[in-house]
Amino acid sequence: MKPMSSIFNSVKVDTLPSPATKHVPVNQAPVNQTPPTHQTPATKQTPPTNQAMEPTWLGSMAGGSMDVKREGVAKKKMIRRVIYTLLATAALAVAGWRISLLKPAAPQVESATIWPDTVKRGPMVRDVRGTGTLIPEDIQWIQAAFDSQVHKILARSGDDVRPESVLLVLANPQMEAEVVDYQWQTKQAEANLVDLRVRLQSQAFDQQAVVSTSQGELKQAEINKDKEEQLFKAQLEPEMNVRLTEAKWEQARSKHSMEQQKLGIMKDSAQAQIDAQQVQVEKLRATYVLKKKLYEELTIRAGISGRMQEMTLQIGQRVKPGDILAKVAQPWKLMARLQIPETQAKEIVMGLPVEIDTRNGVIKGHVMRIDASIVNGTRTIDCKLDEALPKGAVPDQSVEGTVQLEKLNDVLYVGRPIFAQPNSPGTLFRIDPDGKGAERVAVKFGRASVNAIEVQDGLKLGDRVILSDMAAQDQYQRVKLN
Repeated sequence: MKPMSSIFNSVKVDTLPSPATKHVPVNQAPVNQTPPTHQTPATKQTPPTNQAMEPTWLGSMAGGSMDVKREGVAKKKMIRRVIYTLLATAALAVAGWRISLLKPAAPQVESATIWPDTVKRGPMVRDVRGTGTLIPEDIQWIQAAFDSQVHKILARSGDDVRPESVLLVLANPQMEAEVVDYQWQTKQAEANLVDLRVRLQSQAFDQQAVVSTSQGELKQAEINKDKEEQLFKAQLEPEMNVRLTEAKWEQARSKHSMEQQKLGIMKDSAQAQIDAQQVQVEKLRATYVLKKKLYEELTIRAGISGRMQEMTLQIGQRVKPGDILAKVAQPWKLMARLQIPETQAKEIVMGLPVEIDTRNGVIKGHVMRIDASIVNGTRTIDCKLDEALPKGAVPDQSVEGTVQLEKLNDVLYVGRPIFAQPNSPGTLFRIDPDGKGAERVAVKFGRASVNAIEVQDGLKLGDRVILSDMAAQDQYQRVKLN
């Protein structure tokens, strides 16, 4: 590239127009007749006044030289402007990159709002917890057996009752009429049976009399036969008389035999008639007893010793078969019914020990029944109480139960965080030894209990961690503790 001074010296100056035209080119300015000097582009000249411009025209007409036009200055300014812009953009990009590498400031957390715990080693009891209520072991649900109407109410909810205690009386006129009807039908059948027995006995006596008469006639015929035979032997009677007496004897013997058979048949017939009438009597009597028993069931009794739990009926109210009339329970014989989440209930088996918290004391018990079905994500278990109930315990009282699954010996464990799940990874904030901060660390959890969980990796004995919810600090690796 040529120096700026050589460029100015090589420029040719056009001849100015004649004075007559007084024309000045648009891109040229009038200058003095003094020889051109080498000046830097930054040097400024004082513009000539009107008096100074006139010799310039004269010098130009005489063939002298003038200042040259500077070319490429705007282009160079544009290049410098682009270079400066690129340098500024690069500087901003580098500054932004360096800022992005900076770590965010650790947030501050109040020490009073966290829940710290220390990693321990030793025995850990695995258990699951559920809520439920106390319910009676024996509940007597009393239902209506017939369409009837409430006639009397003799016991109310909360009353202590015995098995024979009458709770209420129902009325059913149709059943009452049937009882009376069958009662009289039974009495009539019994009277008919007595009458039949008398008549058959009389008939039997008459037949016995006939048999006795025929027996006498047979005896007489036999005597006559013997007499005629003796006279015939003595040749005092003809043979014809002997034959006649023998015929009469045969006739009397046949008649006596037939009358005896008739008497036997009459006895069998009489017994059959009595049995048939007895069956009819027993049938009516059984029907009467059944109708009477059903009618007596309209008088509702407790059936067991206990306490009335429900009684919402009113006198005159109509009830249908199957309607609940009353509920009697034994409040001193209760059990706990717990609802356990299905994810935790899979390890529960019969006989496991249970602790029931009644808010007025803790009672020990054991699992006595496990429901086979799962309802709304929970499984129902019944727990028998092995200790006496505390004072004030009543049916339907809310309780909490803890079922002990197993006892682990010599394991590393810590209090269970809110989000921790068994046999899964997670993170915890480990508190610094000075207690002024905490750092997030990865932890692998193992078997879990209600209040504790096994630590398989990530923490060591004596580490202090934060168990409370730190979801607001999920994007931070460290926090400051105030």
